[in-house]
Amino acid sequence: MAPRQVLTQEVAARFATIALGHVRREYPNKPDHLLENDADARTPRALHPVFYGSLDWHSCVHSYWMLARLLRRFPGMEPAADIRALLAAQLTPEKIEAECAYFRRPSARGFKRPYGWGWLLKLAEELSHHPGHEAAAALAPLAGIVVRRFRDFLPQATYPVRVGTHFNTAFALSLAADYATAAGDDGLLALLREKALAWYGADADCQAWEPGGDDFLSSALVEAECMRRLLPIADFTPWFRCFLPRLQQRQPAALFQPVTVTDRSDGKIAHLDGLNLSRAWCWRSLSGTLPEARDVMLAAADAHLEAGLPHVAGDYMGEHWLATFAVLALEA
Repeated sequence: MAPRQVLTQEVAARFATIALGHVRREYPNKPDHLLENDADARTPRALHPVFYGSLDWHSCVHSYWMLARLLRRFPGMEPAADIRALLAAQLTPEKIEAECAYFRRPSARGFKRPYGWGWLLKLAEELSHHPGHEAAAALAPLAGIVVRRFRDFLPQATYPVRVGTHFNTAFALSLAADYATAAGDDGLLALLREKALAWYGADADCQAWEPGGDDFLSSALVEAECMRRLLPIADFTPWFRCFLPRLQQRQPAALFQPVTVTDRSDGKIAHLDGLNLSRAWCWRSLSGTLPEARDVMLAAADAHLEAGLPHVAGDYMGEHWLATFAVLALEA
C-alpha cells in the first residue's frame, strides 16, 4: 500500500505561492453585489478593500484562511514572510471596518449566506491561534457581525439546503462550529447543534443522489461531517450507521467513485475537482468513527485525493480556490 498523502512543507509552500498570486488579483472578478443606485457601481477593491481578489469574495476569504493556516503549520517555509506581510497590510482595523460597512447595508443581509459566513468565521478561528492576535483582533468586528447573522438566520431557516454548492447549510454549520468551539461561544454552538438535529437528525438510508454537474461538496458526506462535529460521539455513531447503513459494502456507489472533470476552463465543471477533494476530506474525517468501516473510508479518501490533487493549479477557474480544499483533505 502506498503511503498516505499528507501536507508537507514543500506542498504547503506551493499552495501558499498559488494563493499569494491571486488574493490581491482584482480581475477577473465575479461580484455578488446588489446595485441600489449609480454610486454603487464601484470596483471590487472599492467595495471590499480586504477580500477583493481570488475571483470572488468567498474564495478570497478562504484563501486567507489557507495562508494563515499554512503559516502556522510551517512558519519556516519560504513564502512565510510574504504571508506575514500580506496579513499585516490587509487585516487592519480600517480595512475591516470598510468590510463591516458593506455588511451593514440593508441589501447585504444575505450576502454570501451561508458559505462566505462559514469561511469568515473559520478564518477568525484560525487567526485566534496566531501569536500576538493582531490580525484576529482586527477581524473580530466582522466576525461579530457574521455571528449575529447566524443567530438571526438559523431560527428562521425551517429547511436545510442540501445542494453541493455554496448554499449547502451543513458545510457552513461545520465551519461555524469550529469558530464557536475556539471562541468558547457555547450559545452559538448550542444553536448550531439544535439546528443540525432539526435539519438532519431523522435522516436515514441516504441514497446519495450525486454528483450534480457543478457540485464541489458532497451533500451526503458534508452532512455526515457536520453531524460528527456537532454531536457527541455516542450520539453520532448510531446516527451515522443509520445514515449510511451499507457503508461496508461501498454503497451508495456514487460516494466511492471519483468524479470526471471534462473542461477545467469552465468554472462550473471545474467545481467537480473540488468535489473529489472535499469527499477526500470528509472520508478521512469520518474514518475514525466506525472501526469496522475505517479501511473502506480511507481507501475512498485516497482514491478521491489522487483524482483531485493533480489539478489544484492550471486554469484560473480552479486555481483561485482548489488549494483550500486540498489542504482540508491533506490535514483531515
